[in-house]
Amino acid sequence: MTPAMVVTMLWVLFAGSHIGLAVLRARLVARLGEIGFTLVFYLVAAVSFAALVTYYAAHRFAGAPGIGLGQMSGVRGLLIAVAVFGLALSIPGLTSYARLPSALFGQPVRGVRGIERVTRHPFFAGTALFAGAHVLLATHLVGTVFFAGLLLLAVAGTWHQDRKLLARRGPAYASYLAATSAVPFAAILAGRQGLAWRELPLGAFAVGVALAVAARAWHDSLFAAGGWWIVAVVVGGGTVAGINAWRRSRRLASRRDGLTDVVLAAHATNPGGMR
Repeated sequence: MTPAMVVTMLWVLFAGSHIGLAVLRARLVARLGEIGFTLVFYLVAAVSFAALVTYYAAHRFAGAPGIGLGQMSGVRGLLIAVAVFGLALSIPGLTSYARLPSALFGQPVRGVRGIERVTRHPFFAGTALFAGAHVLLATHLVGTVFFAGLLLLAVAGTWHQDRKLLARRGPAYASYLAATSAVPFAAILAGRQGLAWRELPLGAFAVGVALAVAARAWHDSLFAAGGWWIVAVVVGGGTVAGINAWRRSRRLASRRDGLTDVVLAAHATNPGGMR
């Protein structure tokens, strides 16, 4: 079996485990709770992702040649620029994740702000741009397949999240969808949004650009040591983003409970004044 075929099978395993857990979500949440289900989901995703990355790291120079457009100097520069922008966009996606209406633990749907004016899914959009550029740059077929799987995951993840949240939240999320775009800058170009520079997380963008420059400088050794440091960065970043979303949901719930207590106390002391 060729390396490209094995990577395809590992992507199918990764995606299949996501789909299977999504199908069983209601049962698992009833038994494990929302936190328990999320932990199981993260664990399965981390193990299957680690298997995929470590295999690719060991076989990334094996097998048939890939598209390899990087051999064309003008095209190479353009694709590298797309990859840099994608990585730079994904970092604000992680740092602002807990405040996005699409985040875990039922974050509130509110007015569009900041990076959401550019895209409502900054991490997925950035990942798609980064992966799409590497599909065309890859010099071996196994690399083309690896990054094509990542591209498909980002696009499908965006679509799935929007459909799921629309079904759960109804008109509020429908309005949010109508005012934003998944494709970067599409809502701005369509006139549904304006680019508010003061709201953009420029510091996070700068970190993303710095990481892209560093990745370019150490490109040849990115998958050294079996790719485990890449696994650690991706899984660690996702875990931190998830924890931040959970903490924010707890803070918001605490504020709502406190406001309810104030209203009930006011009603108890002055029932005639509450209309």
